[in-house]
Amino acid sequence: MSKAERLIEMMITINAKRDFTVGELAKEFSVSKRTILRDLQELEQAGFPLYAEVGAAGGYHILKERILPPIAFSESEAKAIFFACQALQYYRDLPFEQETISVLKKFLNCLPLDVQNGITQIQNKVVFWIPDRHCDSPLLKEMFLVAVNRHAATIRYSSTHSESIRTIVPIGLYAMNGLWYCPAYCTAANQIRTFRVDRIREILEEAPCPKGKYPIPGSIQEYLEKTETKNDHRLKIRLTDIGVKRCESECL
Repeated sequence: MSKAERLIEMMITINAKRDFTVGELAKEFSVSKRTILRDLQELEQAGFPLYAEVGAAGGYHILKERILPPIAFSESEAKAIFFACQALQYYRDLPFEQETISVLKKFLNCLPLDVQNGITQIQNKVVFWIPDRHCDSPLLKEMFLVAVNRHAATIRYSSTHSESIRTIVPIGLYAMNGLWYCPAYCTAANQIRTFRVDRIREILEEAPCPKGKYPIPGSIQEYLEKTETKNDHRLKIRLTDIGVKRCESECL
């Protein structure tokens, strides 16, 4: 195994272990401890987030923000990633907005010039149009993490007519017409309500929620599918071209 291959394999192994000693890696890769120490030093210099503890029982720990090992993409796969990101660019708020910008810059700079030009052509020829309907959602990332971690949150919520304190258990988040929504079980109403994320003014408290304590769907997809079919009414409407565009872009 070459040194480059060993470093890549070591990144994969470290990401899986999270806690390890030099002796463990030396045995696993069949090299000396001194070689492992040099490899770890190179990974740290490259930005791999390691923390070392000294002492007889000391070892290494990988920090929360892990760096993933290199991944090989084909030209079509690289273009597919940027094509997917193109669909998000008109959402002014994203849970990981700065990280999205950072990863695209890193990714683009690593691509050959001809592939970069091909991606530019995609950006110039394809647009996912979303109406300019936006309200700032400063707590979007925090609510995203509450939902992913399956926590309950006590929030200060401002509706159209009043402001209230609610304890909610989010099912998930979804975006529609430029806005973010959070369907959640509301303990005050004892039922599922949909909250606009831009109207959440403050998260007062957050805590783990026991699984199965509240009657909520297991996923946001399941919730949306049930909502779409729950009250199904058939209508026939004749619209002008302007009417079609307004129905597609404005949430009534």
